[in-house]
Amino acid sequence: MTSAFDEDAVRNWLVDYLVTNIGCSPDEIDFDAPLNDLAVGSSDAVVLTGELSELLGRTVSPVEFWQYPTINALAKFLTGGEVEPAVEAVVSRDYGTEDEPIAVIGLGCRFPDGPDADGNIEGPDAYWRFLTEGRSAVREVPAERWESYQVDSPEAVAALAGTTRWGSFLRDVDAFDAEYFEISPSEADRMDPQQRLLLEVSQEALEHAGIPAHALRLSQTGVFVGACLSEYGYLSTVDLGDVDSWSGTGGALSIIANRVSYYFDLRGPSVTIDTACSSSLVTIHLACQSLRSGDANLALAGGVNLVLSPAVTRSFDQLEAMSKTGQCHAFDASADGFVRGEGCGVAVLKRLSDAQRDGDRILAVIRGSAVNQDGRSNGLMAPNPAAQMAVLRAAYAAAGVEPREVDYVEAHGTGTLLGDPIEARALGTVLGRGRPADAPLLLGAVKSNLGHLEAAAGIAGFAKAVLALQHNTIPANLG
Repeated sequence: MTSAFDEDAVRNWLVDYLVTNIGCSPDEIDFDAPLNDLAVGSSDAVVLTGELSELLGRTVSPVEFWQYPTINALAKFLTGGEVEPAVEAVVSRDYGTEDEPIAVIGLGCRFPDGPDADGNIEGPDAYWRFLTEGRSAVREVPAERWESYQVDSPEAVAALAGTTRWGSFLRDVDAFDAEYFEISPSEADRMDPQQRLLLEVSQEALEHAGIPAHALRLSQTGVFVGACLSEYGYLSTVDLGDVDSWSGTGGALSIIANRVSYYFDLRGPSVTIDTACSSSLVTIHLACQSLRSGDANLALAGGVNLVLSPAVTRSFDQLEAMSKTGQCHAFDASADGFVRGEGCGVAVLKRLSDAQRDGDRILAVIRGSAVNQDGRSNGLMAPNPAAQMAVLRAAYAAAGVEPREVDYVEAHGTGTLLGDPIEARALGTVLGRGRPADAPLLLGAVKSNLGHLEAAAGIAGFAKAVLALQHNTIPANLG
């Protein structure tokens, strides 16, 4: 049977179907938007292809909804027009070199501000003011943060979490402009706030880099994100009656990075990385490798961390790792543990030769990096001095830099009695050898300002180091 339907007729039929059967308003139907944005799911596609098969007198496969995902593309395909399938979009891949320096061309961040502030630190300029003014973001746990645990006072927080009631907490973590990111309210409700926060900060990082987000569509842009807690996914699924079709993607760690790639339509690697407190530094390492290998031509690398439950805080408190004085006293004789914190940071990375070619503003250059593991140390959470020295030597060898020539190290510096001395000794052993007496190695740790941001700790320190290079000033440690 030969169909008498032309492209306009099929387009009109699809609109009528969406209005009648899916409940769409004619005003909200965009002919060039994915049908999935109009709530056409897999089961709807199966039913719709049956209707189209009968209408056109030939078999229509549900696969074609994903291959031609818009009304315009589908109508053109079904009526014999030539249309390039979206899944076959051709992307360029430039092969880099193993030792290509990597340029930092943009930064985005959202960190907690001081106890008396009424908002958050948003963007590199605000972050720099916070650091140079010597402020601390640590405050008592907001009572509403853990209200599902019936915690409504500092005393109740202390009873629940142990002796610790301190941390650095973002304000308004429930606020999100779902419409801007083309997400339905029902889906946004199920999304881990870490997904929402990362979307916002990624957008801001691209703006800081001077890159229009739409210009990256279909590009080999990679997304590498450190995240190590999925408390929202757990908290939102305790009651099975609350679980819906958005709960799975809303609470999955993998989707934290994937959500960014999906929204901006990026085709490079998209990976959520959990290596605990080193997560966001490992993302930078892997992003650099991806750029050098040619898997990506641009990369977003960073981390995100939110403290939505007192459970992990209580565990650390039982371990006696938490500061009873409510501050990370990094490399200080008064060190008594760390405080937990929240935040998100994203760096926009590009091969240096490409950044120079494109006229990008270059904030800093990454010469080399290295990753290893402690192996079997004096305990699962105890650092291994030999492993720390080994990874330092490997990083400086990769960078082609003599360790004694390094002026400043933005360190881990949690403010613990065990970790800080081991880190300082490793740094002194590797970077102190052959160093002139009048050129001391300077150490800093942004945890003295922000607390320990865990999966976002590395990107917070990285951004501080980039800004210090920009301003030719090293902000002092607090305390």
